[in-house]
Amino acid sequence: MIQLKRLALLLAALVFVAQRPALADETYPSRPIRLVVGFAAGSSADVAARIVSRKLGDLLGQTVLVENRPGASSMIATEYVARATKDGYTLLLATIAATINTTLMPDKGPNFEKDLAPITLVGSLPNILIVNPKLDVKDVKALIALAKQKPDELFYGASGLGSGPHLATELFKQMAGIKMTGVLYPGSAQTITDLIAGRIQVMFSPASTALGLIKDGRVKALATSQTKRASVVPDLPTISEAGLPGYDTGVWFGILGPAGTPAPIVDKISKATNDALKDPETLKALHAQGLDALGGSPDDFARFIKNETERWARVIRGMDAAKENK
Repeated sequence: MIQLKRLALLLAALVFVAQRPALADETYPSRPIRLVVGFAAGSSADVAARIVSRKLGDLLGQTVLVENRPGASSMIATEYVARATKDGYTLLLATIAATINTTLMPDKGPNFEKDLAPITLVGSLPNILIVNPKLDVKDVKALIALAKQKPDELFYGASGLGSGPHLATELFKQMAGIKMTGVLYPGSAQTITDLIAGRIQVMFSPASTALGLIKDGRVKALATSQTKRASVVPDLPTISEAGLPGYDTGVWFGILGPAGTPAPIVDKISKATNDALKDPETLKALHAQGLDALGGSPDDFARFIKNETERWARVIRGMDAAKENK
């Protein structure tokens, strides 16, 4: 009899343990959610996170708190989320930098494709190719011609090794067949300051950062980086139109959780995010920053990450080959 009672208690315990994930999934979320951003407050990633988090919180019925953990080209934030409890309460707003880091710094931090669970793409915005106003170029073709005339004499700036603007410039150099000297900064603010002062001459800047500077005449805009013209500067040609056919890149943002996060939770966050991206007020706020809403399923985002990783791996291999040939 005692053995039967022990067996019954053991079976009941096993059933309880087996049911706990399902119950957790059904009640999710029951407390505030943290959306971790790998860049400082005021960055384009931070702005995107704060815009989307408001409506996402409304739809999920819990506050979504944006938490900034900048540093190491977003690897600090990525590692923090990859190691978090797999319960959907700690999420990452990743950017293009994460897919670049996979190849550029493979031995540092988590494996972006293996250690994180894609949930959904949020949005993207173009970079704008800007130059110091005193630089005697009026368009992309003139910039390429000047760089060919004076190899390595033009200085370009970018906020950090492996950042989106850094690799956007490297892609530009490779496609144009030019050489410019890179100056890497810890953040975009110092990069912009040195461009305006003339210490560097060229940079790619996210549209959300560059628009005010262009309007004030402190920098000169040559073109935008995506194949489709940017809605915030529709008169500005794309780089593809202006002299480099096929050039296409931008800054994208997407939400991920730790690998192993239960599928029902991933799907719930994905659906809520997609619904948030259809909200008129959210769309208006995104568009004001030059951002286009994207969305899509976790599988869509996984395929996107794979393609981006492979694409930037090719660019980085081109950078390495150029160094060897010097």
